Amino acid sequence: MPPKPVLIIRTGSAPTPIRARHGDFPHWFRIAAALPVSAVRVVDVAAGDALPPPRSVAGALITGSAAMVTERLSWSEHTAGWIRDAMDVELPLFGVCYGHQLMAHALGGRVDYLPDGREIGTQLITCRPEAALDPLAGNLPASFRAHTTHEQGVMELPPGAIALARSERDPHHLVRYGRYALSVQFHPEFNAEVMRAYVRHKHAAIRSEGDDPGRLFRQVAATPVARGLLRRFVRRHMTGAGEA
Repeated sequence: MPPKPVLIIRTGSAPTPIRARHGDFPHWFRIAAALPVSAVRVVDVAAGDALPPPRSVAGALITGSAAMVTERLSWSEHTAGWIRDAMDVELPLFGVCYGHQLMAHALGGRVDYLPDGREIGTQLITCRPEAALDPLAGNLPASFRAHTTHEQGVMELPPGAIALARSERDPHHLVRYGRYALSVQFHPEFNAEVMRAYVRHKHAAIRSEGDDPGRLFRQVAATPVARGLLRRFVRRHMTGAGEA
């Protein structure tokens, strides 16, 4: 019997000019997680694709989106129900940005707009004391850099969830929900060029909100620790390849 595929739940697409030059979410996730094309199955829930039974896949990576969880779109709410079913059978889940917020919403948390506006650019992420006891986050340094671009965040955690890391503006950048379920507000799948492309794409909005897109562009840097977290999770829980 062939191995089960790793599911990429696609909840949207990158903006057209970014996609044209750098590719799109499934490609970024596959590269960041070091997965061959043959090991991946992509389901575009925003386009109406049906999700497979949780037990038929090795695990799921849930992407970002330009949509907002608070819109309660039908495909999003359906995916939230699938997340609850996946948690019931302890399927490995790793949510990113929208996927992070959707996991929290699905499991009883609250998502809303950040009080002080969007967070974008390469940010310093700081581990909470709880991270030291986590089987995966326990290997993280006390602080590390990660790429961000989001207007909404997890305002209240679901019952039983544990916040493991934060930024200056968002207290819930890394959350543990169970033995096999983790989510991050930051983007481990972005490389520096993709992050710069997002800053360029959002420069007017950044400036209108009183920030300096030029400063944010210059501060973009490599984020190997953030990417390594995604890769280790996939290796440990989805591919059986260990933690190398």
